[in-house]
Amino acid sequence: MALVYPEELQYFNSHEYIKVDEDVATIGISAFAVDQLGDIVYLDLPNVGTNVTKGEPFGTVESVKAVEDIYAPVSGTVVERNEPIVENPEFIAEDPYYKGWLIRVRLGQDSPEAGMSATEYRALVES
Repeated sequence: MALVYPEELQYFNSHEYIKVDEDVATIGISAFAVDQLGDIVYLDLPNVGTNVTKGEPFGTVESVKAVEDIYAPVSGTVVERNEPIVENPEFIAEDPYYKGWLIRVRLGQDSPEAGMSATEYRALVES
């Protein structure tokens, strides 16, 4: 099955993505990351009100294969976390982008660095 990378998202080397709407960024992990992890069994995500720092881990994803850190592609304050995904982390595999996002962050004063386009990210992970 071919992995999908929606064009409206920005992607990062550590396999997170963001979608920025005004001053809030939705953050998740890419279909490539989900595919590499295999069956996801546990998520550890920050609570609302927690500050995250660009380039630093903000949570972990645990699969039957490994436990991996999830890195913040932007700095800011968590304004929402996807509770249904915390309760049922296996749902990420069904739709990592629209239903399977992880957290929403109100951006700090630094504007987010541009990530890779879907085309650039696809080239990275398929090489």
